Amino acid sequence: MSQHHYFAQSNEIELFEAAAAMDLPILIKGPTGCGKTRFIEFMGQKLNRNVYTVVCHDDLSAADLIGRHLIGEKGTYWQDGPLTKAVREGGICYLDEVIEARKDTTVVLHSLADYRRVLPIDRTGEVIEAHPDFMLVVSYNPGYQNVLKGMKPSTKQRFVALSFEYPNAEIETQIIISESGVEEEVAQKLVAIAHEIRRLKDSDIQEAVSTRLLVYAAKLMVKGFDPYNACVHAIVESLSDEEDVLEVLRTLIVLHFPQS
Repeated sequence: MSQHHYFAQSNEIELFEAAAAMDLPILIKGPTGCGKTRFIEFMGQKLNRNVYTVVCHDDLSAADLIGRHLIGEKGTYWQDGPLTKAVREGGICYLDEVIEARKDTTVVLHSLADYRRVLPIDRTGEVIEAHPDFMLVVSYNPGYQNVLKGMKPSTKQRFVALSFEYPNAEIETQIIISESGVEEEVAQKLVAIAHEIRRLKDSDIQEAVSTRLLVYAAKLMVKGFDPYNACVHAIVESLSDEEDVLEVLRTLIVLHFPQS
């Protein structure tokens, strides 16, 4: 498995290692595409633990996490879900965008996220004690959350919390170079564009431009796309469907990458 590059923004590596050593669950807050998932994958490799990633959504049931009975040739059998697998065998269970999951689904986390560290499975009557290497990590994007979907305080207060932001300009430049192989000057221009877009408040841009989109633009350039078109396809079109907003964004791109 290839080693993930990761550029630390602050003390997140030390905090994660300390939480892992003390069996504490972690909550990571931060905008989409700022490196949360990359960080978890990196820490999984660093700690030599498997990572079981579950992208949460409102149809996610407790059975999707815990497991279910299936019917096979020899009758019914039980199949562990990703959470149960991690609890049983050790590993990091990472629930991405946890507030998108239904409330009755997140309730199953309570007994894992406190001193008990057990997972009761009602369907089989089993109570599994968490493997010493089990770790629960959840994340969400606070800017995207609506009032109904806020994380319940009773759940939130079980976690050590980490806040992620988009990396500073220097780190973001290094990430783009490392991920795409683009020239430093080009990476710096992409970061400058991102910072200007992130400052555009009150527009119809649903999400700020992510580091991930900047890497996509850089990769297109390395593949031979001219810089302006690479930015339009990887950044501009992803951020809005409103023509007036797209026009503003295209104008902004031209300032850094004039059309050839």
